Amino acid sequence: MKKLLMATAATALVAGGAFAEDVKLGVILGFTGPIESITPHMGDGAELAMKEVTDSGNFLGGSSVESVRADSTCIDSGAATSAAERLITSDGVKGIMGADCSGVTGAILQNVALPNGVVMVSPSATSPGLTHAENEDNGLFFRTAPSDARQGVIVTNVLQDRGFNEVAITYTNNDYGKGLADAIEAEFEAAGGTVTTVAAHEDGKADYSAEVGALASAGGEVLVVAGYVDQGGNGIVRAALDTGAFDTFYFPDGMVGEKLNEDFGAELNGSFGAHPGTDSEGAEIYAGMASEAGFDGTSAFSPESYDAAALMMLAMQAAGSTDPAEYKTHIMDVANAPGEVIFPGELGKALQIIADGGDIDYEGASAVDLIGSGESAGNYREIEFVDGKYETAGYR
Repeated sequence: MKKLLMATAATALVAGGAFAEDVKLGVILGFTGPIESITPHMGDGAELAMKEVTDSGNFLGGSSVESVRADSTCIDSGAATSAAERLITSDGVKGIMGADCSGVTGAILQNVALPNGVVMVSPSATSPGLTHAENEDNGLFFRTAPSDARQGVIVTNVLQDRGFNEVAITYTNNDYGKGLADAIEAEFEAAGGTVTTVAAHEDGKADYSAEVGALASAGGEVLVVAGYVDQGGNGIVRAALDTGAFDTFYFPDGMVGEKLNEDFGAELNGSFGAHPGTDSEGAEIYAGMASEAGFDGTSAFSPESYDAAALMMLAMQAAGSTDPAEYKTHIMDVANAPGEVIFPGELGKALQIIADGGDIDYEGASAVDLIGSGESAGNYREIEFVDGKYETAGYR
């Protein structure tokens, strides 16, 4: 079946060579808000893939790809929905790379993408609740980051491998934080660990001493901070350090960013965490490409953003169309075996293989393997703080 689909696409590409166009893709991320220090590298990653495809000249008879950015804010569903509507109705995008945070991603999917029949590929929305959305999304929603159901297992493994069996958990009070905290609590206790307390915190506060006091009263060898690096999670860590409530922290994906190094440095020595990442050949290639382009390709969710954009464009090539109703059914095909393995920097090659009627297996920057109805199987980069900054401790 995959061979037949690719051959059909190749015929369409030859026939449509005279109809080159400027294809617009939306990039909707929290360029302001609680993860604003991470999103520039994510946007740059997606746009690096778009430039690579355009420069190849092999995309849909010589078509070019243009990025149109929009701000999800990460936390304001109303603002995110309005921004996504503008991308579709005013800018005419053919797909959306994003959103980023789980709550706004779900809102955009339900209120904008589904009614308008537009494909979304999120590089970082990890709430387990979105797995159910993928089963009810008319085949329009995919993600290149693994679900937090998987992250709960990773957190448990990392903690117990380091000899910790009693933790407290604080989480940002939204879909992402609650889903992740629930996953960690369930997995850690199932593995025999003790969770002393699970407490929400609100973003945007100037003082988190009360929240930290309650967490300290419950006790725990490690404080798991399922929050945002540019918002309440950062405030929780500062209050915990200043009061001496905790001196060892576990940082899930939303907390891993350069801002931790800048704000805390050696105060975090001995703390650790993890975010989606891989030591694959593709990850190394992508990091080099990003460095040449002037941004950090090892930053959280930047590789996944490159892959999210690449998958949409490769699927369009396979379908011979930029119509989401046509190319949505090809995303799983280009992401998975069988086919020639494709790494970052090889998008032009992949486009030509598809045009010639061949198969590809897109490995990309994050070792992409889509399962179920379209989510990543998941790999994680474990980090630890040594000498005032975090570094790679391994991969899982």
